[in-house]
Amino acid sequence: MKPLEINEAKQPAKEILEATKEKMGAVPNMFRMMANNPSLLIAYTKADETFRNDSGFTPQEQEIILLSIAIYNGCSYCVAAHSFLAIKEGNVGRDVLEAIRAQEELPDQKLNALSKFATSVAQERGYPTNEATKALKDAGYRDEHIAGVLTGVGMKTMSNYINHIAETEVDDMFSDYSWEK
Repeated sequence: MKPLEINEAKQPAKEILEATKEKMGAVPNMFRMMANNPSLLIAYTKADETFRNDSGFTPQEQEIILLSIAIYNGCSYCVAAHSFLAIKEGNVGRDVLEAIRAQEELPDQKLNALSKFATSVAQERGYPTNEATKALKDAGYRDEHIAGVLTGVGMKTMSNYINHIAETEVDDMFSDYSWEK
């Protein structure tokens, strides 16, 4: 697949790429790949917006969910991007980030339960283990959070799969956080 430049994209993908460039100063390669079909870019950016604003998770918990899924799915691009965001935004400590990237137990029990649940949902194709679900609920999460994890799984599935198919190159801005499965 070919990453599209802003002037090559069809509306409304073109509008999304322009807004992204205005906000970030650049258009991430993943968005340029998604722009090949506006429906994918629209679905992803809308899912991201609602996940960030309406999922009931803190910014730290959001990155834990997204990183857990990206790592399970083996998406080097998304692991690098979300690692960058986690550190840049100050939402995730380096100890937690390194543990999650190494697929080890997280130093925080609540975040560990969340990570394991998100991974279980992806791994078991929507049938998380009873153990992962119980640990999540024991950590204080509710049905609202279970449903919110599904938004994260859905959006990461879209992004992870396009990156796998397109072999999306990690942007320079994320390269310090490169990761390989």
